[in-house]
Amino acid sequence: MNLVIEDLHATIQGSEILRGLSLSIPKGQVHALMGPNGSGKSTLAKVLAGHPDYEVTAGRVLLDGQNIMDLPPDARARLGLFLAFQYPSEIPGVTIANFIRSALQARLPEGEEMDAVDFYQTLYKRMDELEMDRAFTSRSVNDGFSGGEKKRCEILQMSMLNPSYAILDETDSGLDIDALRVVSEGVNRLKGPGLGALVITHYQRLLNYIVPDVVHVMVQGRIVRSGGRELALELEEKGYDWIIKECGDPVAA
Repeated sequence: MNLVIEDLHATIQGSEILRGLSLSIPKGQVHALMGPNGSGKSTLAKVLAGHPDYEVTAGRVLLDGQNIMDLPPDARARLGLFLAFQYPSEIPGVTIANFIRSALQARLPEGEEMDAVDFYQTLYKRMDELEMDRAFTSRSVNDGFSGGEKKRCEILQMSMLNPSYAILDETDSGLDIDALRVVSEGVNRLKGPGLGALVITHYQRLLNYIVPDVVHVMVQGRIVRSGGRELALELEEKGYDWIIKECGDPVAA
């Protein structure tokens, strides 16, 4: 079982961002995706989730063998794909509890209702693990939240939805050390044979907490190198310029 990206090309407003990107993420593994600003990392996350602003011009994405490129975002989510946003949106008027409950209910067969007691018991347990005040259940999603609170809310959603594949787009962005530790521990609790994860980040520091099985480097819309965790350490030491020079211009290649 894998999330497989094959020769993916995508544009926005006529500008090509993804230029033949290929990647395979098996269940049970954590892959890290690193690269300089403008390399297309967040574009990849949005394209996988089905963001309407992006046009896929070639390639396909297979989720456990099923091509999801023609599916709307909600169908992709129901198949088990989860995206934690770099900048989570605020949803005034919709409480965290109702938001998560609605997402879970949407996965159930028509006519089947979830047990409210079981739902809240699980929700409170997950909130305690993330050191979230239980009063947050009645607050609107991300409305007035700090950066750390937004990211904890994202991981709370992920832990409740229990996806097959998770795309974490710069989860470390805007977090202090304490929040980074808590959020990373939340992700690590979900690691296992039933989850494949792609962790998108600029910096090695996140990978001290969420240790990847494979590290990929993305430049100009393509994967130019893959390796073990030592590759991230090398990037931290040398920066991205060395790998761009070594690999050449992927657009011209």
